[in-house]
Amino acid sequence: MRRNITLKPHNTFGLDVMAAYVASISDLRGLEQLRKSGVWQSERRVVLGGGSNCLFMDDYFEGLVILMNNKGVSVQDLGNGRVCVSAAAGEDWTSFVQRMVAAGYSGVENLSMIPGKVGAAPIQNIGAYGVELKDVFHKLHAFDTQTGQLVDFESKDCEFAYRSSIFKTTFKGRFIILSVDFILQTTYQPNLNYGAIRLELEHMGVVIPGIQDVSTAISNIRRSKLPDPMQIGNAGSFFKNPVVHELVFHDLQREFRGIAGFPEKDKTIKLAAGWLIEQAGWKGKRVGDVGVHQQQALVLVNYGNATGRDIFSFAMEIQQSVREKFGIQLEPEVNFI
Repeated sequence: MRRNITLKPHNTFGLDVMAAYVASISDLRGLEQLRKSGVWQSERRVVLGGGSNCLFMDDYFEGLVILMNNKGVSVQDLGNGRVCVSAAAGEDWTSFVQRMVAAGYSGVENLSMIPGKVGAAPIQNIGAYGVELKDVFHKLHAFDTQTGQLVDFESKDCEFAYRSSIFKTTFKGRFIILSVDFILQTTYQPNLNYGAIRLELEHMGVVIPGIQDVSTAISNIRRSKLPDPMQIGNAGSFFKNPVVHELVFHDLQREFRGIAGFPEKDKTIKLAAGWLIEQAGWKGKRVGDVGVHQQQALVLVNYGNATGRDIFSFAMEIQQSVREKFGIQLEPEVNFI
Protein backbone atom coordinates (compact mmCIF):
# COMPACT_ATOMS: atom_id res chain seq x y z
CA MET A 1 0.00 0.00 0.00
CA ARG A 2 1.27 3.45 -0.93
CA ARG A 3 0.34 6.89 0.40
CA ASN A 4 -0.41 10.17 -1.38
CA ILE A 5 -0.22 8.80 -4.92
CA THR A 6 -1.41 10.59 -8.03
CA LEU A 7 -4.26 8.89 -9.90
CA LYS A 8 -3.49 10.61 -13.19
CA PRO A 9 -2.32 7.35 -14.85
CA HIS A 10 -5.38 5.56 -13.46
CA ASN A 11 -8.25 7.65 -14.86
CA THR A 12 -8.86 8.26 -18.55
CA PHE A 13 -9.89 11.88 -18.00
CA GLY A 14 -6.27 12.39 -17.01
CA LEU A 15 -7.17 14.27 -13.83
CA ASP A 16 -4.24 14.88 -11.51
CA VAL A 17 -6.04 13.67 -8.40
CA MET A 18 -4.10 12.58 -5.32
CA ALA A 19 -5.27 9.60 -3.27
CA ALA A 20 -4.50 9.20 0.40
CA TYR A 21 -3.93 5.45 -0.03
CA VAL A 22 -3.50 3.24 -3.10
CA ALA A 23 -3.31 -0.57 -3.07
CA SER A 24 -2.66 -2.77 -6.10
CA ILE A 25 -4.34 -6.19 -5.88
CA SER A 26 -2.97 -9.10 -7.90
CA ASP A 27 -4.74 -12.00 -6.17
CA LEU A 28 -7.38 -12.94 -3.61
CA ARG A 29 -4.83 -13.28 -0.80
CA GLY A 30 -3.77 -9.68 -1.27
CA LEU A 31 -7.39 -8.55 -1.04
CA GLU A 32 -7.98 -10.59 2.10
CA GLN A 33 -4.88 -9.10 3.73
CA LEU A 34 -5.95 -5.60 2.75
CA ARG A 35 -9.35 -6.15 4.38
CA LYS A 36 -7.60 -6.78 7.70
CA SER A 37 -5.75 -3.47 7.61
CA GLY A 38 -6.66 -0.42 9.62
CA VAL A 39 -6.89 1.65 6.46
CA TRP A 40 -9.61 -0.64 5.12
CA GLN A 41 -11.59 -0.28 8.33
CA SER A 42 -11.27 3.47 8.68
CA GLU A 43 -11.17 4.92 5.17
CA ARG A 44 -13.63 5.39 2.36
CA ARG A 45 -12.92 2.88 -0.44
CA VAL A 46 -13.23 2.90 -4.21
CA VAL A 47 -12.22 0.19 -6.68
CA LEU A 48 -10.72 1.15 -10.04
CA GLY A 49 -10.32 -1.04 -13.08
CA GLY A 50 -9.04 1.10 -15.90
CA GLY A 51 -10.60 4.29 -14.51
CA SER A 52 -12.36 4.69 -17.85
CA ASN A 53 -15.84 5.52 -16.64
CA CYS A 54 -15.30 7.74 -13.64
CA LEU A 55 -14.92 11.39 -12.73
CA PHE A 56 -13.11 12.37 -9.53
CA MET A 57 -14.83 15.48 -8.24
CA ASP A 58 -12.04 16.79 -6.01
CA ASP A 59 -8.28 17.14 -6.33
CA TYR A 60 -7.68 14.93 -3.29
CA PHE A 61 -9.40 11.62 -2.56
CA GLU A 62 -9.39 11.12 1.19
CA GLY A 63 -9.60 7.35 1.20
CA LEU A 64 -8.35 4.04 -0.20
CA VAL A 65 -8.17 3.38 -3.95
CA ILE A 66 -7.98 -0.30 -4.86
CA LEU A 67 -6.47 -1.11 -8.25
CA MET A 68 -7.49 -4.52 -9.57
CA ASN A 69 -4.52 -6.02 -11.40
CA ASN A 70 -5.14 -9.76 -11.16
CA LYS A 71 -4.56 -11.65 -14.42
CA GLY A 72 -5.54 -14.89 -16.11
CA VAL A 73 -7.80 -16.29 -18.84
CA SER A 74 -8.96 -19.91 -19.12
CA VAL A 75 -11.23 -21.71 -21.60
CA GLN A 76 -13.52 -24.70 -21.07
CA ASP A 77 -15.07 -26.45 -24.07
CA LEU A 78 -18.78 -26.99 -23.42
CA GLY A 79 -19.46 -28.78 -26.68
CA ASN A 80 -22.16 -27.93 -29.23
CA GLY A 81 -20.10 -25.00 -30.48
CA ARG A 82 -19.83 -23.24 -27.12
CA VAL A 83 -16.98 -22.41 -24.76
CA CYS A 84 -16.94 -20.94 -21.27
CA VAL A 85 -14.19 -18.35 -20.92
CA SER A 86 -13.15 -17.17 -17.47
CA ALA A 87 -11.20 -13.90 -17.29
CA ALA A 88 -9.68 -12.23 -14.24
CA ALA A 89 -11.04 -8.79 -13.35
CA GLY A 90 -7.69 -7.10 -13.93
CA GLU A 91 -7.43 -8.18 -17.57
CA ASP A 92 -7.57 -5.30 -20.05
CA TRP A 93 -10.91 -5.51 -21.87
CA THR A 94 -9.60 -4.63 -25.33
CA SER A 95 -6.79 -7.16 -25.06
CA PHE A 96 -9.28 -9.79 -23.88
CA VAL A 97 -11.56 -9.16 -26.87
CA GLN A 98 -8.61 -9.33 -29.26
CA ARG A 99 -7.56 -12.64 -27.73
CA MET A 100 -11.07 -14.08 -28.15
CA VAL A 101 -11.31 -12.89 -31.75
CA ALA A 102 -7.90 -14.40 -32.57
CA ALA A 103 -9.01 -17.72 -31.05
CA GLY A 104 -12.18 -17.74 -33.16
CA TYR A 105 -14.59 -17.32 -30.23
CA SER A 106 -17.48 -15.04 -31.14
CA GLY A 107 -19.75 -12.93 -28.98
CA VAL A 108 -17.61 -10.01 -27.85
CA GLU A 109 -16.27 -8.75 -31.19
CA ASN A 110 -18.90 -5.97 -31.31
CA LEU A 111 -17.50 -4.75 -27.99
CA SER A 112 -14.05 -4.16 -29.45
CA MET A 113 -11.98 -1.22 -28.20
CA ILE A 114 -14.13 -0.34 -25.20
CA PRO A 115 -11.65 1.00 -22.64
CA GLY A 116 -11.44 -0.47 -19.16
CA LYS A 117 -10.94 -3.85 -17.54
CA VAL A 118 -12.92 -7.07 -17.46
CA GLY A 119 -14.10 -6.59 -13.87
CA ALA A 120 -15.78 -3.30 -14.65
CA ALA A 121 -17.70 -4.65 -17.66
CA PRO A 122 -20.61 -6.26 -15.73
CA ILE A 123 -20.96 -3.29 -13.37
CA GLN A 124 -21.66 -0.99 -16.29
CA ASN A 125 -23.21 -3.69 -18.49
CA ILE A 126 -21.06 -2.27 -21.26
CA GLY A 127 -22.55 -2.24 -24.72
CA ALA A 128 -21.92 -1.14 -28.29
CA TYR A 129 -23.16 -1.81 -31.82
CA GLY A 130 -26.10 -4.00 -30.88
CA VAL A 131 -24.44 -6.10 -28.17
CA GLU A 132 -24.37 -5.77 -24.39
CA LEU A 133 -22.25 -7.57 -21.83
CA LYS A 134 -25.32 -9.42 -20.53
CA ASP A 135 -25.69 -11.14 -23.93
CA VAL A 136 -22.53 -13.19 -23.36
CA PHE A 137 -22.43 -13.20 -19.56
CA HIS A 138 -22.51 -16.49 -17.64
CA LYS A 139 -21.55 -15.62 -14.06
CA LEU A 140 -19.05 -13.69 -12.00
CA HIS A 141 -17.08 -14.33 -8.84
CA ALA A 142 -16.93 -11.55 -6.28
CA PHE A 143 -15.51 -10.70 -2.87
CA ASP A 144 -18.03 -9.47 -0.30
CA THR A 145 -16.35 -6.55 1.45
CA GLN A 146 -18.76 -6.82 4.40
CA THR A 147 -18.31 -10.52 5.20
CA GLY A 148 -15.04 -11.40 3.45
CA GLN A 149 -16.80 -14.30 1.71
CA LEU A 150 -16.68 -15.24 -1.97
CA VAL A 151 -20.01 -14.99 -3.79
CA ASP A 152 -21.07 -16.09 -7.28
CA PHE A 153 -23.58 -14.05 -9.26
CA GLU A 154 -25.48 -15.53 -12.18
CA SER A 155 -27.11 -13.34 -14.81
CA LYS A 156 -30.47 -13.26 -13.04
CA ASP A 157 -28.76 -12.02 -9.87
CA CYS A 158 -27.10 -9.05 -11.56
CA GLU A 159 -30.23 -7.11 -12.55
CA PHE A 160 -28.66 -6.02 -15.81
CA ALA A 161 -30.19 -2.94 -17.42
CA TYR A 162 -29.07 -0.29 -19.87
CA ARG A 163 -25.58 0.68 -18.65
CA SER A 164 -26.45 -0.56 -15.19
CA SER A 165 -26.51 -3.56 -12.86
CA ILE A 166 -27.12 -4.38 -9.22
CA PHE A 167 -23.49 -3.37 -8.59
CA LYS A 168 -24.37 0.24 -9.44
CA THR A 169 -27.58 0.23 -7.40
CA THR A 170 -28.43 -2.03 -4.45
CA PHE A 171 -24.90 -3.40 -3.98
CA LYS A 172 -22.94 -0.32 -4.98
CA GLY A 173 -19.51 -0.49 -3.35
CA ARG A 174 -20.14 -3.76 -1.52
CA PHE A 175 -18.69 -6.39 -3.88
CA ILE A 176 -15.30 -6.47 -5.60
CA ILE A 177 -15.43 -8.52 -8.78
CA LEU A 178 -12.58 -11.03 -9.06
CA SER A 179 -13.37 -12.73 -12.39
CA VAL A 180 -16.08 -13.00 -15.03
CA ASP A 181 -17.24 -16.05 -17.00
CA PHE A 182 -18.55 -15.69 -20.55
CA ILE A 183 -20.32 -18.10 -22.89
CA LEU A 184 -18.93 -17.63 -26.41
CA GLN A 185 -19.54 -19.43 -29.69
CA THR A 186 -17.12 -21.32 -31.90
CA THR A 187 -19.38 -20.87 -34.93
CA TYR A 188 -19.93 -17.34 -36.18
CA GLN A 189 -23.17 -15.50 -36.87
CA PRO A 190 -22.31 -11.81 -37.32
CA ASN A 191 -24.42 -9.14 -35.63
CA LEU A 192 -24.48 -6.34 -38.20
CA ASN A 193 -27.68 -4.61 -37.09
CA TYR A 194 -26.04 -1.20 -36.88
CA GLY A 195 -25.73 0.33 -40.34
CA ALA A 196 -22.33 1.82 -39.65
CA ILE A 197 -20.83 -1.67 -39.43
CA ARG A 198 -22.09 -2.70 -42.86
CA LEU A 199 -20.87 0.56 -44.39
CA GLU A 200 -17.41 0.11 -42.90
CA LEU A 201 -17.24 -3.50 -44.08
CA GLU A 202 -18.15 -2.32 -47.59
CA HIS A 203 -15.43 0.31 -47.35
CA MET A 204 -13.01 -2.46 -46.34
CA GLY A 205 -14.08 -4.53 -49.33
CA VAL A 206 -15.41 -7.37 -47.17
CA VAL A 207 -18.35 -9.31 -48.62
CA ILE A 208 -18.61 -12.23 -46.20
CA PRO A 209 -17.34 -10.94 -42.83
CA GLY A 210 -15.61 -13.10 -40.26
CA ILE A 211 -15.08 -12.36 -36.59
CA GLN A 212 -11.83 -10.47 -37.24
CA ASP A 213 -13.44 -8.42 -40.01
CA VAL A 214 -16.25 -7.22 -37.74
CA SER A 215 -13.86 -6.46 -34.89
CA THR A 216 -11.62 -4.48 -37.24
CA ALA A 217 -14.61 -2.60 -38.69
CA ILE A 218 -15.87 -1.60 -35.26
CA SER A 219 -12.37 -0.59 -34.17
CA ASN A 220 -12.09 1.59 -37.28
CA ILE A 221 -15.43 3.24 -36.53
CA ARG A 222 -14.50 3.93 -32.92
CA ARG A 223 -11.13 5.41 -33.90
CA SER A 224 -12.84 7.73 -36.39
CA LYS A 225 -15.37 9.00 -33.86
CA LEU A 226 -13.80 8.74 -30.42
CA PRO A 227 -10.65 10.42 -29.11
CA ASP A 228 -7.83 8.27 -27.72
CA PRO A 229 -7.62 8.84 -23.93
CA MET A 230 -3.84 8.58 -24.27
CA GLN A 231 -3.94 11.67 -26.47
CA ILE A 232 -6.75 13.67 -24.88
CA GLY A 233 -8.51 12.96 -21.59
CA ASN A 234 -12.03 11.57 -21.84
CA ALA A 235 -14.29 8.84 -20.50
CA GLY A 236 -16.04 7.92 -23.72
CA SER A 237 -19.79 8.55 -23.74
CA PHE A 238 -20.53 10.91 -20.87
CA PHE A 239 -24.32 10.56 -21.02
CA LYS A 240 -26.64 7.62 -21.58
CA ASN A 241 -28.92 7.56 -24.58
CA PRO A 242 -32.32 8.52 -23.11
CA VAL A 243 -35.30 6.17 -23.52
CA VAL A 244 -38.78 7.66 -24.01
CA HIS A 245 -42.25 6.33 -24.79
CA GLU A 246 -43.02 6.09 -28.49
CA LEU A 247 -45.74 8.77 -28.15
CA VAL A 248 -43.18 11.21 -26.80
CA PHE A 249 -40.88 10.32 -29.69
CA HIS A 250 -43.63 10.99 -32.23
CA ASP A 251 -44.20 14.42 -30.66
CA LEU A 252 -40.48 15.14 -30.91
CA GLN A 253 -40.44 14.01 -34.54
CA ARG A 254 -43.10 16.54 -35.43
CA GLU A 255 -41.11 19.36 -33.86
CA PHE A 256 -37.54 18.28 -34.65
CA ARG A 257 -37.03 16.78 -38.09
CA GLY A 258 -34.15 14.34 -38.29
CA ILE A 259 -34.25 13.24 -34.66
CA ALA A 260 -32.83 9.73 -34.37
CA GLY A 261 -34.63 6.98 -32.49
CA PHE A 262 -34.23 3.21 -32.11
CA PRO A 263 -37.16 0.97 -31.02
CA GLU A 264 -36.77 -0.75 -27.66
CA LYS A 265 -39.17 -2.99 -25.74
CA ASP A 266 -42.53 -1.96 -24.24
CA LYS A 267 -43.25 0.72 -26.85
CA THR A 268 -40.19 2.77 -25.96
CA ILE A 269 -37.66 4.50 -28.18
CA LYS A 270 -33.97 5.06 -27.45
CA LEU A 271 -32.84 8.52 -28.55
CA ALA A 272 -29.32 9.43 -29.67
CA ALA A 273 -27.98 11.64 -26.88
CA GLY A 274 -25.16 12.82 -29.14
CA TRP A 275 -27.69 14.18 -31.66
CA LEU A 276 -29.56 16.04 -28.92
CA ILE A 277 -26.35 17.59 -27.62
CA GLU A 278 -25.23 18.57 -31.10
CA GLN A 279 -28.59 20.16 -31.94
CA ALA A 280 -28.40 22.11 -28.69
CA GLY A 281 -25.22 23.68 -30.04
CA TRP A 282 -22.55 21.99 -27.96
CA LYS A 283 -20.59 19.91 -30.46
CA GLY A 284 -17.00 21.18 -30.59
CA LYS A 285 -17.65 23.85 -27.96
CA ARG A 286 -14.85 24.56 -25.52
CA VAL A 287 -14.72 26.50 -22.26
CA GLY A 288 -11.25 26.75 -20.77
CA ASP A 289 -9.79 23.23 -20.67
CA VAL A 290 -13.16 21.45 -20.95
CA GLY A 291 -14.98 20.79 -24.18
CA VAL A 292 -17.21 18.61 -26.31
CA HIS A 293 -15.31 16.57 -28.87
CA GLN A 294 -15.49 17.83 -32.42
CA GLN A 295 -16.30 14.41 -33.90
CA GLN A 296 -18.63 13.04 -31.23
CA ALA A 297 -20.92 15.27 -29.19
CA LEU A 298 -21.43 12.55 -26.58
CA VAL A 299 -17.81 12.77 -25.48
CA LEU A 300 -16.56 15.42 -23.04
CA VAL A 301 -12.83 16.01 -23.09
CA ASN A 302 -10.13 17.42 -20.84
CA TYR A 303 -7.82 19.55 -22.97
CA GLY A 304 -5.15 19.61 -20.29
CA ASN A 305 -5.68 21.04 -16.85
CA ALA A 306 -9.41 20.75 -16.21
CA THR A 307 -10.56 19.66 -12.76
CA GLY A 308 -13.34 17.24 -12.00
CA ARG A 309 -15.51 20.14 -10.89
CA ASP A 310 -14.86 21.93 -14.20
CA ILE A 311 -16.01 18.90 -16.18
CA PHE A 312 -19.01 18.32 -13.92
CA SER A 313 -20.20 21.93 -14.20
CA PHE A 314 -19.79 21.85 -17.98
CA ALA A 315 -21.78 18.60 -18.17
CA MET A 316 -24.59 20.07 -16.08
CA GLU A 317 -24.82 23.04 -18.45
CA ILE A 318 -25.23 20.61 -21.35
CA GLN A 319 -27.84 18.69 -19.40
CA GLN A 320 -29.84 21.85 -18.71
CA SER A 321 -29.56 23.04 -22.31
CA VAL A 322 -30.91 19.76 -23.71
CA ARG A 323 -33.71 19.74 -21.14
CA GLU A 324 -34.77 23.26 -22.09
CA LYS A 325 -34.70 22.55 -25.84
CA PHE A 326 -36.17 19.04 -25.99
CA GLY A 327 -37.74 18.42 -22.59
CA ILE A 328 -35.40 15.42 -22.23
CA GLN A 329 -33.35 14.76 -19.11
CA LEU A 330 -29.91 13.33 -19.92
CA GLU A 331 -28.54 10.92 -17.34
CA PRO A 332 -24.76 10.71 -16.89
CA GLU A 333 -23.16 7.40 -17.74
CA VAL A 334 -19.96 8.37 -15.93
CA ASN A 335 -19.67 7.62 -12.21
CA PHE A 336 -18.92 10.59 -9.95
CA ILE A 337 -16.45 9.93 -7.15
